[in-house]
Amino acid sequence: MIIITEPLLSFVLQKQGIKSPPMDKKINNDNTDYVSNESGTLSRLFKLPQHGTTVRTELIAGMTTFLTMVYIVFVNPQILGAAQMDPKVVFVTTCLIAGIGSIAMGIFANLPVALAPAMGLNAFFAFVVVGAMGISWQTGMGAIFWGAIGLFLLTLFRIRYWMISNIPLSLRIGITSGIGLFIALMGLKNTGVIVANKDTLVMIGDLSSHGVLLGILGFFIITVLSSRHFHAAVLVSIVVTSCCGLFFGDVHFSGVYSIPPDISGVIGEVDLSGALTLELAGIIFSFMLINLFDSSGTLIGVTDKAGLIDSNGKFPNMNKALYVDSVSSVAGAFIGTSSVTAYIESTSGVAVGGRTGLTAVVVGVMFLLVMFFSPLVAMVPPYATAGALIFVGVLMTSSLARVNWDDFTESVPAFITTVMMPFTFSITEGIALGFMSYCIMKVCTGRWRDLNLCVVVVAALFALKIILVD
Repeated sequence: MIIITEPLLSFVLQKQGIKSPPMDKKINNDNTDYVSNESGTLSRLFKLPQHGTTVRTELIAGMTTFLTMVYIVFVNPQILGAAQMDPKVVFVTTCLIAGIGSIAMGIFANLPVALAPAMGLNAFFAFVVVGAMGISWQTGMGAIFWGAIGLFLLTLFRIRYWMISNIPLSLRIGITSGIGLFIALMGLKNTGVIVANKDTLVMIGDLSSHGVLLGILGFFIITVLSSRHFHAAVLVSIVVTSCCGLFFGDVHFSGVYSIPPDISGVIGEVDLSGALTLELAGIIFSFMLINLFDSSGTLIGVTDKAGLIDSNGKFPNMNKALYVDSVSSVAGAFIGTSSVTAYIESTSGVAVGGRTGLTAVVVGVMFLLVMFFSPLVAMVPPYATAGALIFVGVLMTSSLARVNWDDFTESVPAFITTVMMPFTFSITEGIALGFMSYCIMKVCTGRWRDLNLCVVVVAALFALKIILVD
């Protein structure tokens, strides 16, 4: 998921020299289950004994992580379907990139971190870049591709970690929360809870409609189950509301499994030259910047939960993990899906003992197997996934509690970043206004020394975009 609240907090603690307490690696009181005695290929490949884990524990952890994030195969096709992409094809590409990306992370970086298309960026792509701006999905994918290339270059030249450490916490929280509100807005719209109004922009929808009621039901199923620490809460919500949709005739049963549809029509269809325009420069930069925060923060957060972070705030195979993450984003755009990121849901697998890449490999294999159950995706109505979108919004906006609201030079930019994303219907504009307002507040209050090169350069680039393009 794109939730980077915990990772950002962990990262800040590390930068201040405070190491957050790792989770207890011991998964039960029976020492015979704590240390792995396997001497097979898996134990050697993933160094299970060195990490104090077993094949069985890693399998359970992988299944746990998969169940918490499998909702993406239902949600992503519906969101990208709004961009005139074939939902059945998007379902396959989502499974492919989540499967291959997670397996690559497990094998090359040996970390219990799963990858999949990012929530938030998919909505930004579908509803803003394609929907509001009128850009074709092929050109939009080109923007995602170039943003991913930029992320890869930042990783290659070791600038990525420097950037994440030099952008203020208030702006990072503002970006996270703003995307959360943006996603929640899409969820409320998909349920019909809010509808357009020419006088007031939005208004309450028809709450007596069964679609609205089922969307609300789905949201509360997720929140109640999640509060009871049930890992598959989102999946259960989607299944229950979809079954209700069958009763009302909104969807129809068409089988359980089938051969995956042909995806040759989307592979390599990205419009690379069409995306290289001044109009899309800000979009490309936004894709790169958001993915930078999301994936880097999540990698730090998950490895910190697993007790893998050292005193310098780094984790094993850090560079390999960053390379896998950035290359997966490039590959995702090439085969026709939105930006790929590390998922914070990986912490659910860590919580039950996952410590190595075998956990991620299990997740990847499960995503590849899901490809053969595409008819089930066609049975999911929009209101069935809307609850998940609203819930993601709840989780992402919770990070606002960590903003220093007494310091207006920090709180005002965070507030502007957060509210301007849904109010302008543009994540790019929210980021731009946030960075520029941060510089204005610091300079005008005489605290210009709080600024660093990274913030000033980003703000200047956005200012140039507004002057030259807008």
